[in-house]
Amino acid sequence: MSRDHVQSAGRPASGAGTPTGTAVTPDGGAETPFLDLLARGASAEAYEQPVLLARAEGRPADRIAALEHAKLLALRVRADLEGRRRREAELSALFETAHDLAGLRDLDAVLQAIVQRARSLLGTDIAYLSLNDPVRGDTYMRVTEGSVAARFQQLRLGMGEGLGGLVAQTARPYVTDDYFKDDRFQHTLSIDAGVRDEGLVAILGVPLMLGPHVIGVLFAADRRARVFEREQIALLGSFAALAAAAIDTANLLTETRSALAGLEHANEIIRDRSGVIERASEVHDRLAELVLRGGGVHDVAAAVSEVLDGTVEFVETGTAPAQPLEDSGAEGHAVRHGDDWIAAVAAGGELLGALVLRGQPGLDPVDQRTLERAAMVTSLLLLARRSAAEAEQRVRGELLDDLLDARDRDPRLLRDRALRLRADLDATHVVLAARLDVRATDAEEEADARRRLWAAASHLAATRHGLAAARDGGTVLLLPLGDGDTATDVARRTARHLGGAVHEPVTVGSSAPVTDLFAHPDTVAAAYGEGRRCLDALRLVGRLGDGAAAEDFGFLGLLLAGERDIAGFVERTIGPLVAYDERRGTELLRTLDAYYACGMSPARTKDELHVHVNTVAQRLERVARLIGEDWQDPARALEIQLALRLQRLAAPNRH
Repeated sequence: MSRDHVQSAGRPASGAGTPTGTAVTPDGGAETPFLDLLARGASAEAYEQPVLLARAEGRPADRIAALEHAKLLALRVRADLEGRRRREAELSALFETAHDLAGLRDLDAVLQAIVQRARSLLGTDIAYLSLNDPVRGDTYMRVTEGSVAARFQQLRLGMGEGLGGLVAQTARPYVTDDYFKDDRFQHTLSIDAGVRDEGLVAILGVPLMLGPHVIGVLFAADRRARVFEREQIALLGSFAALAAAAIDTANLLTETRSALAGLEHANEIIRDRSGVIERASEVHDRLAELVLRGGGVHDVAAAVSEVLDGTVEFVETGTAPAQPLEDSGAEGHAVRHGDDWIAAVAAGGELLGALVLRGQPGLDPVDQRTLERAAMVTSLLLLARRSAAEAEQRVRGELLDDLLDARDRDPRLLRDRALRLRADLDATHVVLAARLDVRATDAEEEADARRRLWAAASHLAATRHGLAAARDGGTVLLLPLGDGDTATDVARRTARHLGGAVHEPVTVGSSAPVTDLFAHPDTVAAAYGEGRRCLDALRLVGRLGDGAAAEDFGFLGLLLAGERDIAGFVERTIGPLVAYDERRGTELLRTLDAYYACGMSPARTKDELHVHVNTVAQRLERVARLIGEDWQDPARALEIQLALRLQRLAAPNRH
């Protein structure tokens, strides 16, 4: 069949076409229709059409297989893109809500915005929020979005009644796929009637917490059976935290107004209180501005320092006073510690650090709340930074995995992905294999050690414009070679850096420099294998926590690739010479090494060592007495030279 005929056979008949409007031709890439679908944001069902069309046209089996493979890859990319868009939307909604909170003027408007955004992001039919009534001892509907039933909107739930009452009572999230078939909570006629009027089936509820106290419940619900994912539960929990903060802030403003009303008889007190309110408003505005322009935790500390007219510092969890930090995290308020005030920076029960106000034993309640609000904003910033860092680490690891494993990937696409991570794959690189050399007492401790190594390696790769991935129980890094650097320099520097970061010895083996990562599909994988052999060699000769490259071992790298008793071989071959030198401070090893290097010529050896030829002869006689008269036989001489080289590698600074 001619080429023109094949092309015409690939085109759809008049009035027909592919979902993209582009024919799938044999000489076109299998990914072409799927790239167009990705560009148009088509539905997942549309990705089946190119394969179905190819089958209908009687395309060869290998062509259909290629289309199936391209379809799976495109769907994976589509899922990744949708996941990233969803996470961006979630973070954007959280920041927008935090901005609303910082400029809080109308509590109902802020709570309504929180419920609307929660419903939109979770894609549910309805979202609603209830608040606890401490006087009546129950919880009541405060805000609803998407509700159509009046009886549902007026529900009141006793503690422990219904799903919401159970959340309010236990302070734990609860989710049900089918409300009326779930017997984990107490059903009542009034609650079931309201839920039935609204037509709800699947319900998720999370508590609104102020410190250890539940003040209400935030819900998302569907009128059909549905399984809520962990990420959706966590997202609704984040909105619940913002809603609780909004309520707390509104209460704070109410308390402030009441205090001002009670102090109107004294102008001086009024002026003092007004100054406090102005500072609180100022810090809210400044914190909102910091969040919007991407400020960091130290920017927050500096802003609060100015407003409170003191010194506020952010400290890590390990350096903050332990008991006050735990008390602040448990109570949800700043606590006094000597002349300082400590406000825990926490998220989801995890202590991330603390804001410490130095040298102010007496602190106005409003200023205390200001410090606490700043701690909450700091926790949001830290979580956002952590999410961004973890996402970048995953992307860098996935790219390196593709370079190692996906031999059929398009180099141009890999280069584009690398450039978005500020990595230049056309530069000269080395591939490093790193392993943490610490004996873990259990599997959990070993997994934690690997996580710490992976985190440190990912940070190093990001700062050096390289890539890192977890592999084979350790970490593999792809780092660019700097001007004047050798592969050995990079390996040793990396070993020191990672070891210092995780506070444990980290051994690093490097490949020789790779000038073209795309010269062959196996280029990166082969370089990684070379780095692993260097790593194994370093561990075999006992140089744990050190770094070396292939060039440091020469042909010995081949000998060291397996499990061998290197120390025993050295001891059996030249052990008496090592012991003699260490005991008497002589230089038999150095003399023997120079003797072999000088072609076994005593005259040249004495010039190399700058000693008399008789001295060389006396030392060699001593060598013969210690290790045997056959030490110059060819076979024995080869073993001795190998042992000398291994001994020098195991203790590189000794010679």
